[in-house]
Amino acid sequence: MPATNLLAGKTAIITGGTTGIGRAIALAFLAQGCDVAVNHLDLETDKPHLTSLLAEAAALRTADPSAGRLAHLPGDVRDPETGTALVSFCLSQFSASRLDICVSNAGICTFASFLDMPPSLLSNTVRTNLDGAFYVTQAAARQMARHNSPPGGSIIAISSISALVGGGMQTHYTPTKAGVLSLMQSAACALGGYGIRCNALLPGTIRTQLNEEDLADEKKRGYMEGRIPLGRTGEPKDLAGPAVFLACEELSGYVTGAQLLVDGGLFVNLQ
Repeated sequence: MPATNLLAGKTAIITGGTTGIGRAIALAFLAQGCDVAVNHLDLETDKPHLTSLLAEAAALRTADPSAGRLAHLPGDVRDPETGTALVSFCLSQFSASRLDICVSNAGICTFASFLDMPPSLLSNTVRTNLDGAFYVTQAAARQMARHNSPPGGSIIAISSISALVGGGMQTHYTPTKAGVLSLMQSAACALGGYGIRCNALLPGTIRTQLNEEDLADEKKRGYMEGRIPLGRTGEPKDLAGPAVFLACEELSGYVTGAQLLVDGGLFVNLQ
């Protein structure tokens, strides 16, 4: 995405920002002039992704000095303090007086049989996907409502097409994504008076680490692609433009409480 400075001078936090959709959104924001602080778990498996993300961010600024700066902070979104720490870190790291954008992206998805599902998998999925989204949204909203001058900002949560349809191996996952969508709808009502816009992006089948094993099955991938009107599964970068749109006040200043499907037309072809 070319740097046209749609988000020049803005600050953003993104949870789960080193891989997949979160990474693509982070790079798009940087290209648009936004300073970005990403959260990650700091696992050994994360380190190569973080290293390459930092290198890409540096290359962006070398090519275009108006590109935003990148910072990162470890933390588990299941902990209520992680969101608060990420907001404070972002403001101090960039010497900023306001937080403009929050992207709640961190999430997990492990396919499992409903009848055999252990309570631990349900609990971990709910705590990460739904509780984590609530905590970071609340932390961002507190900054945007009480300390931004003037109040305001954009909160974007990554829900899923799974919020709208069922999945036999996702009985623990789809309710969390429906909850994330509902969270944005209710937060839009709660925070509109502060000028804070809250919206959800609903990706369809996007090739990320969460589903790479599933999509490695050529027969299954072919079946899925055959149901998508655009004829392909999505890439993380397909979410970047919609995220920039929702983050930019000039483009989407009257959009809140909305759900934006980014699925290649899959949902309308499921009937």
